[in-house]
Amino acid sequence: MREEVLFTVDTPYRPSLPVKGWYFGTLGQKSLAVMGALRGNEIQQMYVCGKLIQALERAEREDLLSPYCGILVIPCANQFSMNVGRRFWAADNTDINRMFPGYSQGETTQRIAANLFSALQGYQYGVHLTSFYLPGDHLPHVRMMETGYQRVEEARAFGLPYILLRTPQSYDTTTLNYNWQIWSTQAFSLYTTSTDCIDEAAAELAAECVLRFLSAKGFSRQPFPQLTEPATLFRESHLHNVLSTVGGLLLCRRRPGEMAEQGEVLGEILDPCTCRLLEQLRSDYRGRVFFCHRAQLINGHEVAFRVLPEEPSVS
Repeated sequence: MREEVLFTVDTPYRPSLPVKGWYFGTLGQKSLAVMGALRGNEIQQMYVCGKLIQALERAEREDLLSPYCGILVIPCANQFSMNVGRRFWAADNTDINRMFPGYSQGETTQRIAANLFSALQGYQYGVHLTSFYLPGDHLPHVRMMETGYQRVEEARAFGLPYILLRTPQSYDTTTLNYNWQIWSTQAFSLYTTSTDCIDEAAAELAAECVLRFLSAKGFSRQPFPQLTEPATLFRESHLHNVLSTVGGLLLCRRRPGEMAEQGEVLGEILDPCTCRLLEQLRSDYRGRVFFCHRAQLINGHEVAFRVLPEEPSVS
């Protein structure tokens, strides 16, 4: 294991912050890169990287890594925002994951993205441990951008039950996942159940998924049991959004992973002052709850739930 400072970030009124990477395997090999927190509230994503570093250190010590592999793990690139409790870059509220491939002479987040992409570029595979733009809980899944360069079947090696294929929008073209794909890295976004708090079971699962992927691709000799069921592959557009029509207190009656019948109540919105029932949120399909809004205050016209119908399809 080699720990190194990849670059430093100048911050106002504070010392420069180092962005560190941990490298495992044979120096010069570029097999897999793992990027953790790009946003200041991605505590879970940073924690997963820490668990992964511990596991890879053990694997390297026990000589379980292939001599032809090299693995880079970067737990966090936004310590500044994390220190002050902000999701985006605290100085100007910009999102590093909307700045790739970066610009070395640009604004701070553009320079951070450029330095990161320089460190992450050229790897055969890339995994981004990221969070969704909506605050809430997901079923663990692997997400891929449909850039024309993606090889969806490779995502099955993680062993997660769901693989989501996203058609990129214009704003996706500046994300790490998209640019990795364009620059010849097979990229995957790995979503766990939480973001700003640690879910230990979900973190262990995410780290195990990356280790399973390494084993499946021949980069590690660590044994894993064979998967008994194939992953469900579907397009993001197949998810059904259940929107609130009023604002208030949200009480969730179904959680991610639970089945819901058509017409079943998924949640209720109450008046914040009187607790009077304002709305019942119902599912239009029989399916599995894939996402639910976490904050218990919700505005009108927000996505409260996302339901995966019983028979998803990539067609």
